[in-house]
Amino acid sequence: MITAGAMTVPSMISCGGGAKASKKEIGLQMYTVREQLTADFDGTMKKLAAIGYNSMEAAGFSKSGAGYQFYGKSPKDYSKMLNDLGMSPISSHTVFELETADAVCAAHVEAGCKYIVYPFLPEQYRQNLDGYKSTGERLTKLAEAAKRNGLQFAYHNHNFEYTEMEGQVPMDVMLANSDPTLVKMELDIYWIVKAGKDPLAYFDKYPGRFELWHIKDMTNDEEKFFAPVGSGTIDWAKIFAAREKSGMKHFFVEEDKTKGDVWEDITKSYNFVANAKYI
Repeated sequence: MITAGAMTVPSMISCGGGAKASKKEIGLQMYTVREQLTADFDGTMKKLAAIGYNSMEAAGFSKSGAGYQFYGKSPKDYSKMLNDLGMSPISSHTVFELETADAVCAAHVEAGCKYIVYPFLPEQYRQNLDGYKSTGERLTKLAEAAKRNGLQFAYHNHNFEYTEMEGQVPMDVMLANSDPTLVKMELDIYWIVKAGKDPLAYFDKYPGRFELWHIKDMTNDEEKFFAPVGSGTIDWAKIFAAREKSGMKHFFVEEDKTKGDVWEDITKSYNFVANAKYI
């Protein structure tokens, strides 16, 4: 496993195209290219490898008549393809519940994943603080299943978890009611900033809990739309300076939506990260 500290290895930058430009671990959340993956999975993965991305977070786990699959491939075939391209299948965004937890986690282990990430909290669980409290307790049970199968569990935030409710922040309620050794966080930097909260304050309050990050930037206008990393308003130098306190071990570039060409955007993000000396 490449730790946050290991990512300080000096990069070998070729600013022209980015292919294999850096020794850093630079991950991508595959949701960013979901349409391209649907149209041509193998070709899309080869293009990502050519840019230089060398670790992946999946967003295409499902069950079919052939069993559990990642993007229509068996866990072993998915893992082999990524490894053949020089990529590590670090994690996967997967909604699962207790009754299927062991089987789902076993498939992720077979695929070579280290983390299984609960990606989104359905609306019925966020009607009140009791819903967030019970969610924290439920996440701990899911995390126990993950640990039993050799995985680290994490929860991925959006902005709604930071909207105050009854004088409290729901995310704080979830964190207080889940086991900090079992339930880690995948902090989406864009969404916490969009919610008006300071990620550094959360690193101070819950040190070591944020082992995964999503990094994407924010446009400097009223819309505050998604943008390639390094092209917007987020102070990445300040945030990465606190990565040890946060506990960050892996990060993934993501862009939920793009108004331009997705390949241009993810290449911009890659080149910025590869060139940034503080990453």
